Amino acid sequence: MNASHQLGPHEISGQLGDRLLVVYDGLCGLCNASIRWLIHRDRNDRLRFVPSQAPEVADLLAAHPASADPSGAPGSILVIRQPFSKQPEVFIRSRAVLAALRELPQPWPAVATFLGLVPAFLADPVYRLIAHWRYRIWGRYEVCPLPTPAERAHFL
Repeated sequence: MNASHQLGPHEISGQLGDRLLVVYDGLCGLCNASIRWLIHRDRNDRLRFVPSQAPEVADLLAAHPASADPSGAPGSILVIRQPFSKQPEVFIRSRAVLAALRELPQPWPAVATFLGLVPAFLADPVYRLIAHWRYRIWGRYEVCPLPTPAERAHFL
C-alpha cells in the first residue's frame, strides 16, 4: 500500500475483479505464515490480501464485528467476495479458510469439500481456540511485515 494514497472502494473493487479479498491480522505470526502459504499456492491468481490494520478496510471490519475477538482485535480471518457490492458474500473463521482453499488449484478445493463436512458449530470452536493462542505460540509482530517484491502483486 502506498502510504501517501489510501485506496477507495472503487479502486479496491477494480483491483479485486472477481477475486476474493482476504483480510487477516497483519501482526499475527500464524496469520502471516498462512497468507504466504496461500500466495505460494494461488497459481490462478484468485486471492487478494490486506492486513486488518490497513485503513482501507476499516469500514469493512466495522460492518462485520463478528470477525473481532472480545478485545476488539481481529480474531478471525475475513474473506469477502465483492466487498463493496450491495450484498457481499462474507465468510469468517473456519468458513473463511474453506472459501480461500476453494479458490486454489487442486487438491485444495477437494480438501475444502472434505473439511466442509465438519459443521461450523464444531469447526469454529477449534478455530477460536487456535486464534486465542496464536500470539503466544506463533508470535506477534510490532508492525505488519512488508510483502516481498514477488508477493506484492497479491496485496492491495
